Amino acid sequence: MKRILATLSVAGLVAAAAIIPASAQDDPVKIALVHGTSGSPLEVYSKQTSTGFALGLEYATKGTMEIKGHKIEVIEKDTQFKPDIARAVLAEAYGDDDALIAVGGTSSGVTTAMLPVAAEYEKILLVEPAVADSLTGPDSNRYVFKTSRNSSMDMQAQALALKPDANLHIATLAQDYAFGRDGIAAFKKALEGTGATIEDEEYVPQKTTDFTATIERMFNALKDKDGRKVIMFYVAGIDAMTPLSAADPGRYGIELSTGGNILPAMASYKKVPGMEGAIYYYYELPKNPINDWLVAEHQKRFGSPPDFFTAGGMAAALAIANALETADNWDTETLISTMQGMSWETPKGTMTFRPEDHQALQSMYHFKIRVDDNVDWAIPDLVREIKPDEMDIPIGRNNQ
Repeated sequence: MKRILATLSVAGLVAAAAIIPASAQDDPVKIALVHGTSGSPLEVYSKQTSTGFALGLEYATKGTMEIKGHKIEVIEKDTQFKPDIARAVLAEAYGDDDALIAVGGTSSGVTTAMLPVAAEYEKILLVEPAVADSLTGPDSNRYVFKTSRNSSMDMQAQALALKPDANLHIATLAQDYAFGRDGIAAFKKALEGTGATIEDEEYVPQKTTDFTATIERMFNALKDKDGRKVIMFYVAGIDAMTPLSAADPGRYGIELSTGGNILPAMASYKKVPGMEGAIYYYYELPKNPINDWLVAEHQKRFGSPPDFFTAGGMAAALAIANALETADNWDTETLISTMQGMSWETPKGTMTFRPEDHQALQSMYHFKIRVDDNVDWAIPDLVREIKPDEMDIPIGRNNQ
């Protein structure tokens, strides 16, 4: 969206009405973080994202918090994890606050409600850290970009880590909303042609604490199968590892497998040494200068390493900074054309916005759990980096 702010006449130049971006020289460029900071266990994801975003802007600007002479002003909005509030505060950020770009949200279900607002205001919404494939799918729009990984990345990497074949029998467990449903759909797609069999699919309410009946159904579906038997679970904001491991799946020869998580959640992974899966980020896995800086600065300032979504927040900030530095001007159409196909460096290495649907393609990491009594969480040792070109990530929509 452009705004005509001034008409400048300069001797020796063609006199014309100058179309200048909303962020006029010396005015701040406003970026809105629109995510849930209250009302859900997922709020810790938002807090990590905020921390990473601030560190990313600091790194990108070498501490000046300026791009092309404009101070960066970050406005934070709380969606309270409610779709109607998310729509309202995003509209407020674009309209009343005149944010150039918004970043959010946290829950995939809530973020889905935000997508039409970006189209209505014709301004960019950069999705971080929500995951669901559908956020860049047919019901999304060209104003939406996504730095967070998607469910297909999670699940294709997870499938590669499981080494599926006709000998593999699986029961799945996920929460009954966009994140869980999209994740299991992507997992089933990743298994096609491998010979592996899904014996049971279980979906539970988003804040489930009692898994007794669900676990019994999964055990019954797997216990009499010949071959390798695995329960693969895909949850956010709840602890499924503890009840699953407490139910002693090993008595039936059943293994557990899941993706990585934030460090506090990975304390429960100590119950399953040797478990293999795939993870989006763990601070010891990527080897590059940006991650080295992030780990050192986070440890120095907060007394702990950066976590799962800290890296995502930093990747989002670096994407925006790169786009603003590169674009000839900051109207939305120029920014969109700049960001389509754009590659930039992050704590995970190089990411690239796929032109067709604006999903950031990125590496994942195959891990094997190791337990160290001196570390509060289970350590996901690197088996190997899974490069973007190893994963066939479906195109959600086509902007061409």
